[in-house]
This record gives sequence, C-alpha cells and structure tokens, in this order.
Amino acid sequence: MKTIGIIGGVGPESTIDYYRRVVAGYREQVRDGSYPPILINSIDLNRCVHLISAGQLAELTDYLVSEVHKLAKAGAEVGLIAANTAHIVFKEVRRQSPIPLVSIVEATCQAAKARGLKKLGLLGTRFTMQGRFYPEVFTPGGIALVTPQPAEQDYVHDKYMGELVPGIFLPETRERLLAIVDGMKEREAIQGVILAGTELPLLLRDASHKDIPFLDTAKIHVDAILAQALA
Repeated sequence: MKTIGIIGGVGPESTIDYYRRVVAGYREQVRDGSYPPILINSIDLNRCVHLISAGQLAELTDYLVSEVHKLAKAGAEVGLIAANTAHIVFKEVRRQSPIPLVSIVEATCQAAKARGLKKLGLLGTRFTMQGRFYPEVFTPGGIALVTPQPAEQDYVHDKYMGELVPGIFLPETRERLLAIVDGMKEREAIQGVILAGTELPLLLRDASHKDIPFLDTAKIHVDAILAQALA
C-alpha cells in the first residue's frame, strides 16, 4: 500500500469526506483490520479562489506544486487534489509533481464511459462549469457536456461557495438544484449529471434523481486513488 497524499482544504468539508471514503474503501478491499496511510495537506482555499478569479493560473500552478512537494517530502507516494475547480491547472501541476497524481476529471470520464453515458449535465463552481478542463477530457471520448443556463449557473456557484463550502446544507437549496437538473433533462435530454464539485455529493446524497444517475466525482476519485495505491 502506497502512502496517499491529499491536497485538501479546498474545501474542508469535502476533505473530511475524502478521508472517510479512503478509509472505508480501503477496509472494503483489505480486510485485515488495518487502516491506510494517508497524509493531508490542508491549503488556503481563499488564496486559490483569488488566483483563479484573477486569472493568475501560473501562480496557482506554482502554489499547488509547492504544496504537493510538501506531501512528497512527508512521504506521500501517490496523490490527488480533493477538488474539481483546482483541476483547471491540473495538467501543468501533474507535469511538475514529484509524485504521480490522479485526475478527478480523467477518472470521472472513465466512469462515464464504463456506464455508456454520452450526454451529461455538469454542476460545479462557475470556474468548472465555464472552464475548458472538463470538455478537453470528455469531448475526445465522445461525451457531450451540458451546463445550466446562465442564471442557474450563478445560483449554483453562489450556493456552492456561500453554503456548501462552509458546510451549510439546506433542503431548499437541494430542491432548487434538483429542479435545475430537471430543466437540463427536459431541454437537453441528458443521461446523467456530473457532480463536479466535491461538496455537491454532501447535499445530493442519492445515487440518482428521477432515473438520472449522479456521477459522484469524490467517490470516483477515491476509488481511482485506491486502485493506484494498492496496485
């Protein structure tokens, strides 16, 4: 078992969830009563958001690479960034990383292919919904991505940053997000929805909604890191 390094804190609620999922997934596969070796580097979410908002992606890359180096120096042998939005610079971070990094986008694309899904809704922060890093992976694989309408994107982003990241999970927000999913299904005939924000599964806990499957990117990411760590 390789030591897993997690870049967390982006945000804290999903980092806690990642830890629990890694432990649970490990114990399902390794039934000897042991626990997996995990290192967590909880970084500054506000700094990341500021750099992305300002378009300072080179600076974001440098910041993330430096934090991955801390994990490597502490003994991590394989790693991940426990967030979707930060994958806006993942390719460059992975290129400079001293340890192998598992991509949440690539892992989710493989999961979608395995289920035979060809058209998916994309929910996440504004940076994720409007970014190119999901289409760059999914489009060559023959999977079309659909985002909510502009006003709906504003709603999703505001609720994500203002409620979900601080750990506030309200039933009315859940219902509104499900209504947005319904709208994408009606307008675009989506076959599923990517929960491309690692706090979203903490609010949308069901595996599906009205026969629309949810792709829980946090779970998919954890499964992928465990597969690599246990290989």
